[in-house]
Amino acid sequence: MREGVRRLIEMEAELELAAVCEDLDGLLAAVEAEKPDVVLTDIRMPPTGTDEGIRAAEQLRSSNPQVGVVVLSQYIDPAYALHLFEHGSERRAYLLKERVSDIDQLLAAIKEVARGGSVIDPKVVEALVAARSKTSESPLAHLTKREGEVLSEMAQGKNNAAIAGALVLTERAVEKHINSIFSKLSLSEEEDAHRRVKAVLLFLSENTA
Repeated sequence: MREGVRRLIEMEAELELAAVCEDLDGLLAAVEAEKPDVVLTDIRMPPTGTDEGIRAAEQLRSSNPQVGVVVLSQYIDPAYALHLFEHGSERRAYLLKERVSDIDQLLAAIKEVARGGSVIDPKVVEALVAARSKTSESPLAHLTKREGEVLSEMAQGKNNAAIAGALVLTERAVEKHINSIFSKLSLSEEEDAHRRVKAVLLFLSENTA
């Protein structure tokens, strides 16, 4: 898998391969030495073969926040994506390994995180849709029309100032709506970055075909 990805990247004129690593320690050392724009990593690698890719993304958020991370995984379970985005979605992507065969999708994800955006594999969103359809009532049903509009703007990646401009509201009003959204979605006890991501994922799970 690693060798295949290496060859794909080396064939792309838009990309420059800085290093190839076999384990978590090697990855972190390579980032310090090469200062890449983006890290492309498996969710699992030595030494434990569990969640090293996500742990690397967490550590790099503190040590090298300018570095984007694209995590490749064979797991559709949304919990893995939520873990990756736990402290914010900026410069992070979660893709299923099957996307590697489509170099255009892989390139798009690499470019998106390089410029500060985020990407969530469509199949992960589909899993959220399926899980939500099993519940009798969505918590989104408790939101007011205006709160729904604010959440929709959040799902487009807008900050509070941009939401205020789009909806012709004050930033203070936007903050009040967002706090109400968090409360109604039972996210009030979590960190702001984490609950924004969860709220947006919940919105996407019910509004993405």
